[in-house]
Amino acid sequence: MELSTAEKETKKRVDMREQPPLVRARNFLEVPYGYTPDEAVEEASRCKTCKKAACRTGCPVEVDIPGFMDLIKEKKFLEACYKVKEKNALPAVCGRVCPQENQCESRCLLGKKGKPIAIGNLERFVADYEADKGEMKIPGMPKPTGRKVAVIGSGPGGLTCAVDLAMSGHTVTLFEAFHDPGGVLIYGIPEFRLPKEIVKKEVEYIKKLGIELRLNTVIGKLHTIDELLNGGGYDACFICTGAGLPMFLGIPGENLNGVCSANEYLTRANLMKAYLFPEYETPIKKGKEVAVLGGGNVAMDSARVAVRIGAEKVYLIYRRSEAEMPARKAEVHHAHEEGIEFLFLTNPIRFIDDGKGNLCGVECIKMELGETDESGRKRPVPIKGSEFQIEIDVAIPALGSKANPLLTKTMPELTLNKGGYIATDEGTGMTSKKGVFAGGDIVTGSATVISAMGAGRRTANAINEYLKWKHWDYQQ
Repeated sequence: MELSTAEKETKKRVDMREQPPLVRARNFLEVPYGYTPDEAVEEASRCKTCKKAACRTGCPVEVDIPGFMDLIKEKKFLEACYKVKEKNALPAVCGRVCPQENQCESRCLLGKKGKPIAIGNLERFVADYEADKGEMKIPGMPKPTGRKVAVIGSGPGGLTCAVDLAMSGHTVTLFEAFHDPGGVLIYGIPEFRLPKEIVKKEVEYIKKLGIELRLNTVIGKLHTIDELLNGGGYDACFICTGAGLPMFLGIPGENLNGVCSANEYLTRANLMKAYLFPEYETPIKKGKEVAVLGGGNVAMDSARVAVRIGAEKVYLIYRRSEAEMPARKAEVHHAHEEGIEFLFLTNPIRFIDDGKGNLCGVECIKMELGETDESGRKRPVPIKGSEFQIEIDVAIPALGSKANPLLTKTMPELTLNKGGYIATDEGTGMTSKKGVFAGGDIVTGSATVISAMGAGRRTANAINEYLKWKHWDYQQ
C-alpha cells in the first residue's frame, strides 16, 4: 500500500544489521550485513521522489537517485542497479565507502526533520543483488573511433575515465603499477570495509567493456608518457595515479623500528595480506600497544586493522576534538565500539628509543582549541607543561599523503604547483603538455573515492572534445 507523505516523513530509517563489536574486532569480515530485499524496499519507500531532487546535485557523478529509488520500491532490483550504472560503474564500491552523509544524503529533505534516506546502503544493495544473481548487464558498445587513450592508474578515477572513454568508442589501456587493479580501493581500504572480491567484480565488469588492463607496469620507469604518445600509438593520456607519498610529523624518533606510515601499513595488510603471515610472505609488525596518529578515515582503518591483528591496546591520537575529525561518523562509531581509545586534543612531540633503536613510547602534549584557521576549524594550541608519555611499540602516522614524484620527474615540461601536484586547466583537466590530462588526488591532494570518480568523468568528456579537435575527421 502506498504510504502517505506524512508516513514517509515519520517512518524510521532502516539501519543495516552488523556483526557484534567484540566478534568483528577479531576478524576481517565485512562489518555490516547489508539489506535484505524487504529491508531495501522498506527504506526506499521513505523516499518522497522530489521533483527537484536535491540529493542528485550532491552526487559528483550525477546518479539518478530518485529513479533507482522508484525501481527498488517496485522490487525491480536489477533494473535499479542498471539505472545506477548509467552514471556509476562502481556502485558496490561507492555504496560502501563514499561519504554519503556529506554528499547526496546531506541534501535529502527528510534529513531536515529526521534521518535522510540511506542512499549509500541502497546503492550497495542493488549492486550486491546484481552480483549475487549473476546477471551482469553489458551495455551496447558504440562503433570504434580508431582513437587510443592511455589511462595511468586503476583507482576509482582511472576506472571511471576508462569506462566513459570506452563507452565513447575509444580503445583504452589501463596501466597499473601493482599486481592487482583497483588502486586505493585495493591497497588502502581494509577488507572489513571493502572486501577485495567486491572490487574484483567491479573490475570484471569494466574488462567486459573491452578495456585492456596492464598490471605491474610502472609508468615513469617501464615506459614514459612520451613513449606512450610518440611510439605507443596513443592519442591522449590521463594521469590518475593518486597521491601516494606518505607524510610524517617531522618529530624526533620517526626513524625508529616500529614507526610505520599508514600507507605502508595498510598496503601490507590489504594488498599483500600481511595479517595472515606466515601464510603470506610479507610480514607486518603487530605490536602489543599501538598508537595511530591522525583523525581521518585512513587513521580509523589503521587503528581497526591493528585491533584485528592482535594489539592489546590501540590509541588514536588526534590534536583536535572529535567534532573536528574528518573521518566518516560511521567509522568513528565503529572504532569506539571496537575498544579503540581516543586521545583527543593531544599531539605527539617525540618518539622514545629503548636504547636499541626500537620504539618504546611516545611523548605527547595536551592541546586546546584557539582561533579558526584556514581549514575552517579551530586551530589546536599546545598547553605549556602538559607533556606526558605513553608506552607503545608501534606507531602509525596517518597524516595524509602528497604527490609521488616518480612519474612527474620524467616529464620536466609538466607544470606542477608548489605542493608538487600536477597543474591542470580547471575545466578540462588538460596539463601543460599537449594531449596529457590529469585528475584526482594527483591534482587536488587527498580526497574521496567519489570525487576522484567525478574527476575521471569530467576528464573523459574533455578528452572526447580534445580528440575531436586533434583529429578533425573524427565523427562521433
